[in-house]
Amino acid sequence: MRDEEILSGSLIDSSWLTLEQLAAACTVEPGWLLRHIEDGLFPHAESVAGVWCFSSHSLLRARRMRQLERDFDAVPELAALMADLLEELDELRARLGVAG
Repeated sequence: MRDEEILSGSLIDSSWLTLEQLAAACTVEPGWLLRHIEDGLFPHAESVAGVWCFSSHSLLRARRMRQLERDFDAVPELAALMADLLEELDELRARLGVAG
C-alpha cells in the first residue's frame, strides 16, 4: 500500500488492536510504535501478559503522529503534542455539539 492511499472506516471503541495490527494500519514498522511507547508518547497503551493492546483512539493518534512526522518532518515529541491538542479539540467539539 502506498503512503498516499487513504483508509477510511468507523472507529470501534470496544475493539483492541495488537502492536502488529496497529503498525500495519498506520503503515509503520512495529519498532516505530515501540520507540514511541518507550518515550511515553502513547499514554493509553496497555501491555497485557506481554502483548501490547491498543484502542481505536490509539489508532487515530498513531496515524496523526505518523502524518505529522512525515509531512512536516516533526520530531516525535512535537507530533505527540500536536496529537494531544487535536484530541482535545475533538473532545471540545463533541461537547459543543451535545450542548447545542
